Amino acid sequence: MSHETIYKTLYIQTRGALKKELVKYLRTQRVKRRSKHSSRKGLGQGKIVDAVPISERPPSARDRAIPGHWEGDLIEGSNNSYVATLVERHSRYVMLARLADKKSATVIAALIKQSKKLPSELYKSLTWDRGCEMNDHKVFTIATDIQIYLCDPQSPWQRGSNENTNRLLRQYLPKGTDLSIHSQAKLNAIARQLNERPRKTLDYESPAERFNRCVAAIG
Repeated sequence: MSHETIYKTLYIQTRGALKKELVKYLRTQRVKRRSKHSSRKGLGQGKIVDAVPISERPPSARDRAIPGHWEGDLIEGSNNSYVATLVERHSRYVMLARLADKKSATVIAALIKQSKKLPSELYKSLTWDRGCEMNDHKVFTIATDIQIYLCDPQSPWQRGSNENTNRLLRQYLPKGTDLSIHSQAKLNAIARQLNERPRKTLDYESPAERFNRCVAAIG
């Protein structure tokens, strides 16, 4: 039996109190099942000046064998609250940034601040969605010498590591809650918990173990 069959049984065949009881055990706790290809991201977007498309991303950025290439996005909460999420493609190492709002200047400033925490060898590129928060992407590149590549419209799978990580983060930052209540220290603690969790895709090594090995390798 596939996982999709289980989900369809849960969401389509169950009703009322039974459905509520079962849904609370799901990681995301969402009440509806959507296709993984369904997304509203990209609608009315994509008109970012001087955007560098993901098709121009060099092979070294596409290859997970080389550390230092990141994916990013925003997760949204109630009351117009947002958190920036960053995931390193090679190690799946996570960094979170608290945001006052989703204005481009606010997001870019937070991303620049986060980039200063890493050696340049471990931050070579950033792949992001075509949200309006990337309007000032050139400011980030000028300040950090890190190129931002923007995904094609309605193509969240082009940031697969980030999308998967955002789903895991919803355990700690549930949908419909006010994300502004979390301090940067709290977000760092959440990221640390996720980074210390072993991953099957990493042969049951944790993102922190793999990332720290990369840090040690560059001296």
